[in-house]
Amino acid sequence: MQLIDLSQDIYEGMKVYPGHLKTVQFDHATHEETAPRFDSGFSFQTTGFMLNDNGPTHVDSFSHLDPDPSAETIEKMSLELFYGTAVCLDVTEFKPQTDITAEDLDRVVDASPVDVQRGDIVLFHTATWNRYNGDKRYLSEFAGLGASASEWIVERGIKTFGVDSPTPDNPASTSYPCHMMCRREHITHYENLANLDKVVNTRFTFVGFPLKLQGAHGGPTRAVALVG
Repeated sequence: MQLIDLSQDIYEGMKVYPGHLKTVQFDHATHEETAPRFDSGFSFQTTGFMLNDNGPTHVDSFSHLDPDPSAETIEKMSLELFYGTAVCLDVTEFKPQTDITAEDLDRVVDASPVDVQRGDIVLFHTATWNRYNGDKRYLSEFAGLGASASEWIVERGIKTFGVDSPTPDNPASTSYPCHMMCRREHITHYENLANLDKVVNTRFTFVGFPLKLQGAHGGPTRAVALVG
C-alpha cells in the first residue's frame, strides 16, 4: 500500500481564498525558554498558529454552505463523508475562468481508464496547485464546475468531491452554482488539494478527516490517497 499526500503545506504567506483569514505562524515556546524549568536537561519547543477553517486544504461543513441554523457544523458531520473509494478525473484541459459542463465530464470519463461509480468520492485534477502554488494566479487562473457539471455530480451519485484549486466554482462566477448545488443536496467538497497528478485516472481509497473543531464551518484536513 502506497500513501500519497494530497494536502498542501500550511505556512505563513500561503494563498487563501480572497477575504479569508490569512495564515499566521509564530514561535510560541523555544528550547532556550523552557530549559530552565527542568533540571534533567530536558526542554521543548512549540509553534503557535492561526488558520481560517476554510483556509488550507479543507472540507466545507454544511453550515458553511447553508444559512439554515440546522445545517451541521464540521464536528457534527458523518465521518463516512470523509473516507471511501475514490477516483481522480483529469480536467486540466479547460481554460481558466470558464465553466466545465456535464458533457465535458462525460467525455472526460469516457477517456479515462477508470469509471465513476455511485457512492464514490471524485477528485478533479485541474493542475491549479501544480501550476501556481504560492503564486497569486492560484486564486484566479482555473476553470470551475458550471451548473450542468454540478448537476452531473448529483446524477452520478457522488458522495463527496474535491478540487486542487480554491473553489470548485468558476472564479469569475457571481452565482456559484456548484456551491448552491452542495447547499441543496447536502453534498460537501474539499478545496486546496495537492498532488492530484499522482492519482489522476486511478482508483484508490481516499482518507480526509477534518479537525474536530467545535462549531466550525470547515475543517483543515490532512488528505491522503491509499493506492495499491
